Amino acid sequence: MLGRLWNSGWRFGGVALVIIALDQWSKALVIQSLPVYGFKPVWSWFAWTHLHNTGASFSLLADASGWQQPLFLGLALVISAFIAVTLTRIPATQGVLAVALALILGGALGNAFDRWQLGYVVDFISVHWANWFFPAFNVADSAITVGAVLMFVDALSNQERS
Repeated sequence: MLGRLWNSGWRFGGVALVIIALDQWSKALVIQSLPVYGFKPVWSWFAWTHLHNTGASFSLLADASGWQQPLFLGLALVISAFIAVTLTRIPATQGVLAVALALILGGALGNAFDRWQLGYVVDFISVHWANWFFPAFNVADSAITVGAVLMFVDALSNQERS
């Protein structure tokens, strides 16, 4: 059984654990060092902030009455379970895909942990230009985005090989 898991994409499951740990550590640091809605400029285009996002990506449904929290938590857990099973079924030789899925898994679980513990997701990375602000995000969001890009790159490279 362990040999089969080691020869699968689950070999890269440690990536998900690292993302969860980095995500939760960074959020705890922000909670301790910045008040809610605090804003600490670092560069002209980058700042640390402390926001509570009750919505999904880009604060989608953030103004809903609260029903969205169990929905988003449930979706994250179902998607995470699907990804975990998928990781056990793909060969370890598909390393790019496995790392992509592990990044998405770690990000989904990092944000799910926030929703379960706090009822919202802590966002703290603010990228802006003049008066235009990109929606704040966190390590988990970044991992999900990088994972999605890697999946796209992997799909393109597989298409070119066929």
